[in-house]
Amino acid sequence: MYIVAGILHFVKPKAYMRIMPNYLPNHKELVYASGVAEIVHGIGLCIPLLKRMAIIGIILMLAVFLMVHFYMLRGEKEGAGIPKWILLLRIPLQFGLMYWAYWYF
Repeated sequence: MYIVAGILHFVKPKAYMRIMPNYLPNHKELVYASGVAEIVHGIGLCIPLLKRMAIIGIILMLAVFLMVHFYMLRGEKEGAGIPKWILLLRIPLQFGLMYWAYWYF
């Protein structure tokens, strides 16, 4: 799941740049860096020696991504036209994904 999500950062970078908070610099570089992080963590999950480190990385990464989820609630432009109820559902989902990762720790 994380590997595919990371690859999408390179296939459709504009979709991710649209939702980047405007107070963050270098949107394109951050989108690519987050894509690399997702790919690396996804691969790390598949390597027993790296699994625990990858899980910690995933939890931290998801915590940082919360910034984007809250930013998207600011308005229609920031939310990229996604209905507000879906944006609100993403926040508990993010915490659920963190718990799911922690459960495998």
